[in-house]
Amino acid sequence: MAHLPDSLHMTTRKPTIDWPGTLLQACRSIEAASGALSLSELAQAHGVSASELQRQFTRRLGISPKAYAQALKLHRLACGLSQTENALDAVYDAGFESVSSAYSSASKQLGSSPGRLRSTISIGWWLGLSDLGWMLMAATDKGICWLTFGDEPTDMLEELHSAFPKARFSNDERRLKAWFDAVREFVLLPREALDLPLDIQGTAFQANVWKVLTTIPLGGTLSYSEVAGKLGSRGAVRAVASACAKNKLALLIPCHRVVARNGSLAGYRWGIERKQALLERELAASE
Repeated sequence: MAHLPDSLHMTTRKPTIDWPGTLLQACRSIEAASGALSLSELAQAHGVSASELQRQFTRRLGISPKAYAQALKLHRLACGLSQTENALDAVYDAGFESVSSAYSSASKQLGSSPGRLRSTISIGWWLGLSDLGWMLMAATDKGICWLTFGDEPTDMLEELHSAFPKARFSNDERRLKAWFDAVREFVLLPREALDLPLDIQGTAFQANVWKVLTTIPLGGTLSYSEVAGKLGSRGAVRAVASACAKNKLALLIPCHRVVARNGSLAGYRWGIERKQALLERELAASE
């Protein structure tokens, strides 16, 4: 009796795709594109099928590639209009094909016409997607003063403006992009420290709390009472919790590494699920 070749007995296995890494690169491609980038072009560039890229992007990041590109164009438009007297130049620089499409999108999504988006500016910011959802970074000339996660970019920008009511804002992709990418990669592959310039603003007590938080090693945690103990104020547990809640620099000041005395995750300004994901990844990276 003839035997079949061993190769015919073997089942063909599909190669495993690193979707977090692939989506990170896809986000970068969308951000770097000077014009419209179709789903098929994006998928081909990263060696995956268009349908699966659409599904994974939407499931993991909560938004489609097309909607992400549109959101980036809108925010670039808002900032471009504040820096130039020529609205037409701002429209085309943002990636819109016509003034009418820009006005329609801005009025619908931002609640204001492009003409009303002009304002005076001073803190630079950059917005994009990470493996934990939307991420917003802002910086003064001294360093990063704001790093937050969220689900709605417009709400995140409104929060930034409310936190610095006397500031003047501008899109500063050129200066912040490298820092932004470093944080985004840390979310996927945590390492011991992110060496980035910071501009921390807070009370003396808050600054002392935040300094202690930066000493918590990767994969480690402290309770609120332990942080208070390191400050020599064991009765200041509530004040420590308040300082953690008022931290404006997610990850860079690692308040996610502070837990309740019984080990539960307690609160987190950017959501318990994000806190849990960060701690699990950091623990795995430290082993």
